[in-house]
Amino acid sequence: MKLKGKTILLGITGGIAAYKSPELVRLLKKNGADVHVVLTRAAQHFITPLTLQTVSQNPTHTDLFSLTQGQEIGHIHLAEKADIIVVAPATADFLAKAACGMADDLLTTLLLVTEAPVLLCPSMNCNMWKHSLTQKNISTLQKLGHKIMEPEEGELACGMTGKGKMCEPENICKEIYSLLR
Repeated sequence: MKLKGKTILLGITGGIAAYKSPELVRLLKKNGADVHVVLTRAAQHFITPLTLQTVSQNPTHTDLFSLTQGQEIGHIHLAEKADIIVVAPATADFLAKAACGMADDLLTTLLLVTEAPVLLCPSMNCNMWKHSLTQKNISTLQKLGHKIMEPEEGELACGMTGKGKMCEPENICKEIYSLLR
Protein backbone atom coordinates (compact mmCIF):
# COMPACT_ATOMS: atom_id res chain seq x y z
CA MET A 1 0.00 0.00 0.00
CA LYS A 2 1.62 3.23 -1.10
CA LEU A 3 0.36 6.72 -0.33
CA LYS A 4 3.36 8.63 -1.64
CA GLY A 5 2.41 12.10 -2.82
CA LYS A 6 -0.92 12.03 -0.96
CA THR A 7 -1.83 14.59 1.67
CA ILE A 8 -4.03 13.26 4.43
CA LEU A 9 -5.79 15.55 6.86
CA LEU A 10 -6.46 13.58 10.05
CA GLY A 11 -9.08 15.00 12.39
CA ILE A 12 -9.09 13.69 15.93
CA THR A 13 -12.07 14.27 18.21
CA GLY A 14 -12.46 13.84 21.97
CA GLY A 15 -12.88 10.13 22.48
CA ILE A 16 -10.71 7.62 24.31
CA ALA A 17 -9.82 6.01 20.96
CA ALA A 18 -7.67 9.08 20.28
CA TYR A 19 -4.86 7.06 21.89
CA LYS A 20 -4.71 5.08 18.62
CA SER A 21 -4.07 8.17 16.49
CA PRO A 22 -0.24 8.31 16.77
CA GLU A 23 -0.12 4.75 15.45
CA LEU A 24 -2.42 5.71 12.56
CA VAL A 25 -0.17 8.68 11.73
CA ARG A 26 2.91 6.44 11.91
CA LEU A 27 1.38 3.90 9.50
CA LEU A 28 0.31 6.61 7.06
CA LYS A 29 3.78 8.17 7.13
CA LYS A 30 5.40 4.75 6.69
CA ASN A 31 3.35 4.39 3.49
CA GLY A 32 4.56 7.74 2.16
CA ALA A 33 1.69 10.08 3.09
CA ASP A 34 2.08 13.69 4.15
CA VAL A 35 -0.10 13.83 7.28
CA HIS A 36 -1.55 17.00 8.79
CA VAL A 37 -3.40 16.65 12.09
CA VAL A 38 -6.33 18.69 13.38
CA LEU A 39 -7.22 18.23 17.04
CA THR A 40 -10.50 19.38 18.52
CA ARG A 41 -10.45 21.00 21.95
CA ALA A 42 -11.92 17.84 23.48
CA ALA A 43 -9.31 15.64 21.78
CA GLN A 44 -6.57 17.53 23.60
CA HIS A 45 -7.82 15.95 26.85
CA PHE A 46 -6.74 12.57 25.44
CA ILE A 47 -3.66 13.31 23.29
CA THR A 48 -1.28 16.24 22.97
CA PRO A 49 -0.50 18.38 19.95
CA LEU A 50 3.22 17.78 20.58
CA THR A 51 2.87 14.01 20.27
CA LEU A 52 1.09 14.32 16.93
CA GLN A 53 3.44 17.01 15.66
CA THR A 54 6.36 14.71 16.45
CA VAL A 55 4.96 11.67 14.64
CA SER A 56 3.51 13.62 11.69
CA GLN A 57 6.52 15.95 11.28
CA ASN A 58 4.02 18.76 10.62
CA PRO A 59 2.44 21.37 12.89
CA THR A 60 -0.67 20.16 14.71
CA HIS A 61 -3.66 22.43 14.11
CA THR A 62 -5.98 23.14 17.03
CA ASP A 63 -7.64 26.49 16.45
CA LEU A 64 -9.72 27.90 13.63
CA PHE A 65 -8.34 31.39 14.13
CA SER A 66 -4.61 30.68 14.44
CA LEU A 67 -4.01 29.58 10.87
CA THR A 68 -3.64 32.85 8.99
CA GLN A 69 -0.33 33.48 7.28
CA GLY A 70 -0.28 36.73 5.36
CA GLN A 71 -3.19 36.79 2.96
CA GLU A 72 -3.85 33.04 3.24
CA ILE A 73 -6.99 31.84 4.99
CA GLY A 74 -5.71 28.83 6.91
CA HIS A 75 -8.71 26.53 6.94
CA ILE A 76 -9.29 27.02 3.21
CA HIS A 77 -5.63 26.24 2.46
CA LEU A 78 -5.69 23.10 4.64
CA ALA A 79 -8.88 21.84 2.97
CA GLU A 80 -7.58 22.53 -0.54
CA LYS A 81 -4.35 20.60 -0.10
CA ALA A 82 -6.02 17.50 1.37
CA ASP A 83 -6.45 14.47 -0.88
CA ILE A 84 -8.72 13.03 1.82
CA ILE A 85 -10.00 14.06 5.25
CA VAL A 86 -10.14 11.27 7.82
CA VAL A 87 -11.76 11.72 11.23
CA ALA A 88 -10.63 9.03 13.66
CA PRO A 89 -12.09 8.83 16.19
CA ALA A 90 -15.33 10.52 15.23
CA THR A 91 -17.44 10.95 18.37
CA ALA A 92 -21.24 11.09 18.49
CA ASP A 93 -20.95 14.83 19.20
CA PHE A 94 -18.79 15.41 16.14
CA LEU A 95 -21.08 13.32 13.91
CA ALA A 96 -24.10 15.35 15.07
CA LYS A 97 -22.34 18.64 14.34
CA ALA A 98 -21.15 17.44 10.94
CA ALA A 99 -24.61 16.14 9.98
CA CYS A 100 -26.11 19.54 10.83
CA GLY A 101 -23.46 21.47 8.92
CA MET A 102 -22.12 23.23 11.99
CA ALA A 103 -18.81 25.01 11.63
CA ASP A 104 -17.92 25.97 15.19
CA ASP A 105 -14.33 24.73 15.21
CA LEU A 106 -11.53 24.04 12.74
CA LEU A 107 -12.47 20.43 12.00
CA THR A 108 -16.18 21.01 11.35
CA THR A 109 -15.30 24.05 9.22
CA LEU A 110 -12.89 21.96 7.14
CA LEU A 111 -15.67 19.49 6.33
CA LEU A 112 -17.74 22.31 4.86
CA VAL A 113 -14.84 23.73 2.85
CA THR A 114 -13.31 20.56 1.41
CA GLU A 115 -14.04 18.97 -1.92
CA ALA A 116 -11.91 15.94 -0.97
CA PRO A 117 -13.42 12.62 0.05
CA VAL A 118 -14.23 12.27 3.76
CA LEU A 119 -13.76 9.09 5.80
CA LEU A 120 -15.36 8.99 9.25
CA CYS A 121 -14.35 6.37 11.82
CA PRO A 122 -16.86 6.49 14.69
CA SER A 123 -16.01 5.50 18.24
CA MET A 124 -18.43 5.70 21.18
CA ASN A 125 -20.41 3.77 23.75
CA CYS A 126 -22.50 1.00 22.16
CA ASN A 127 -25.79 2.57 23.31
CA MET A 128 -24.75 5.89 21.78
CA TRP A 129 -23.90 4.13 18.51
CA LYS A 130 -27.26 2.41 18.20
CA HIS A 131 -29.29 5.46 19.31
CA SER A 132 -31.73 6.55 16.61
CA LEU A 133 -30.32 10.10 16.46
CA THR A 134 -26.79 8.82 15.89
CA GLN A 135 -28.03 6.49 13.18
CA LYS A 136 -29.95 9.37 11.57
CA ASN A 137 -26.75 11.45 11.60
CA ILE A 138 -24.80 8.58 10.03
CA SER A 139 -27.43 8.27 7.31
CA THR A 140 -27.29 12.03 6.64
CA LEU A 141 -23.50 11.96 6.39
CA GLN A 142 -23.60 9.00 4.00
CA LYS A 143 -26.12 10.86 1.82
CA LEU A 144 -23.62 13.73 1.71
CA GLY A 145 -21.11 11.28 0.25
CA HIS A 146 -19.01 10.68 3.34
CA LYS A 147 -17.67 7.15 3.84
CA ILE A 148 -18.33 5.60 7.27
CA MET A 149 -16.16 2.83 8.72
CA GLU A 150 -18.58 1.35 11.23
CA PRO A 151 -17.19 0.68 14.68
CA GLU A 152 -16.20 -2.81 15.70
CA GLU A 153 -17.72 -5.02 18.40
CA GLY A 154 -15.79 -5.59 21.58
CA GLU A 155 -15.07 -4.45 25.10
CA LEU A 156 -15.38 -0.69 25.36
CA ALA A 157 -13.48 1.71 27.62
CA CYS A 158 -16.66 2.25 29.66
CA GLY A 159 -16.67 -1.46 30.60
CA MET A 160 -19.59 -2.40 28.36
CA THR A 161 -19.33 -4.82 25.46
CA GLY A 162 -20.85 -4.03 22.09
CA LYS A 163 -20.43 -2.15 18.83
CA GLY A 164 -18.53 1.08 19.37
CA LYS A 165 -14.77 0.46 19.09
CA MET A 166 -12.96 2.50 16.48
CA CYS A 167 -11.51 0.38 13.67
CA GLU A 168 -7.85 -0.51 14.04
CA PRO A 169 -5.32 1.83 12.42
CA GLU A 170 -4.22 -0.85 9.93
CA ASN A 171 -7.79 -1.21 8.64
CA ILE A 172 -8.23 2.56 8.43
CA CYS A 173 -5.02 2.76 6.36
CA LYS A 174 -6.34 0.10 3.99
CA GLU A 175 -9.62 1.99 3.58
CA ILE A 176 -7.77 5.25 2.88
CA TYR A 177 -5.67 3.52 0.25
CA SER A 178 -8.80 2.04 -1.32
CA LEU A 179 -10.57 5.42 -1.43
CA LEU A 180 -7.56 7.17 -2.97
CA ARG A 181 -6.85 4.56 -5.65
